[in-house]
Amino acid sequence: MSHRRQGRAVVLGASVAGLLAARVLADVFESVIVVDRDELPVAAVPRRCVPQGEHGHGLLARGYEALEELFADFAADTVALGGIPVDIQRDTLWISDGNQLRGAESGLRGLCLSRPAIEGYIRERVAALPGVEIRAGHEAVGLLSTPDGTRVTGARIQPLGGAVEELAADLVVDATGRGNRGPTWLAELGYEPAAEERVDAHMVYVTREFRRTPGASPYAALVQAPWPGQPFGVVAIAVEGDRWQVTLLGCGPGITLPAELDEFVAFTGRLPDPRVHEILANAEPIGEPHRMRLPVSVRRRYEDARRLPEGLVSTGDAVCAFNPAYGQGMTVAAAEALTLRDCLAKGVAGLPQRFYRKAAKLIDTPWEIAVGGDLRFEHVLGPRTRKTAFINAYIGKVHRAAVGDAVVGRAFLRVANLMAAPPSLFAPGIVARVLRGSRRPAAEVSRVAGRQAVGAATRPVR
Repeated sequence: MSHRRQGRAVVLGASVAGLLAARVLADVFESVIVVDRDELPVAAVPRRCVPQGEHGHGLLARGYEALEELFADFAADTVALGGIPVDIQRDTLWISDGNQLRGAESGLRGLCLSRPAIEGYIRERVAALPGVEIRAGHEAVGLLSTPDGTRVTGARIQPLGGAVEELAADLVVDATGRGNRGPTWLAELGYEPAAEERVDAHMVYVTREFRRTPGASPYAALVQAPWPGQPFGVVAIAVEGDRWQVTLLGCGPGITLPAELDEFVAFTGRLPDPRVHEILANAEPIGEPHRMRLPVSVRRRYEDARRLPEGLVSTGDAVCAFNPAYGQGMTVAAAEALTLRDCLAKGVAGLPQRFYRKAAKLIDTPWEIAVGGDLRFEHVLGPRTRKTAFINAYIGKVHRAAVGDAVVGRAFLRVANLMAAPPSLFAPGIVARVLRGSRRPAAEVSRVAGRQAVGAATRPVR
């Protein structure tokens, strides 16, 4: 492709995935128009069309790395916004299946910053790029195409209360999220829907915020994940404005979680590890609670579609909407943006097939992690193969071994952070450590995890 920017791209959706797509499109197209039905805020506050923005979010190591590649000075800029750069193993308390992963330097870099602050930063950087226009308060209502439907030539958008406008484009990117109408729009052009995989973990969230005293805790984040023996958990993340963003999680049909302050705090005291409760016991609450029942996880297999129109690709949740409890969404969106950039290097012709094939390989790992984790719960419907049972049993041993072996913990976190492929956990040296470390009785593991509380972290988090 020519190095001279030319043509127009239209991005439907100004959330993280759409904005990151616009970032790479701005290097290729003379004009990039991003539309979103929300009135986009100037301040870093949650917005109506991103209901999950009020809850804790994770930026995994792969996402941090990708954003550094996409935005010069990303690390320094986000620290100036109040973000806390962390070593994901050293500065986070991980409790998995009741086992505390041993803290240590890992080289896995992460960022503790709220979702609205991350999205607001990306939006500001993208809006400042030459040729980029962001149109808030405009809803995508359909696609334009050639008469035979073989090529998408633009999109129809409608301002709130206004008339429909047609936007011609050389490329349209559907980043309209979980509720996207991409399959409907493709059907209107005569295309069969892509095969879908769906998993419903019946997850529910309740989030509250509390005042944080910098340096008072050795951790920037504390994570107790639900597991089949304990279908409740908690995530506490230090975010800008000296706040703790604390989210209770429940996994199962009909599960409810407390939102009223006293009950919320008391609930954290009934979880296996006491440290979130110790933080909240005397912390000043901020604002009102926020509830969310998480929708079904959906993966659309566009890579297997027999026919696709030229000029249209989907990204982010429009392709694969994960269970947010695993914190993978923003990271996958960032990695997909780099994939889109690489695929555009060969031009727009044949782009959908190239992009979906490469994106599928990228999505495979986080999807397997999330679905495999969800299928450990009996209430979750889905195929439980021998491979799934074997991997889940092995991961249980990994959690046990990681209590005393920081090398095993690092290997696990590298996979969970999308920095290594799952087979790396089966490297001979790691398998030997896992088998040796997992022989310790469960009761002993719990006692060791408790003793590690005092000395796990190496420095107070500011």
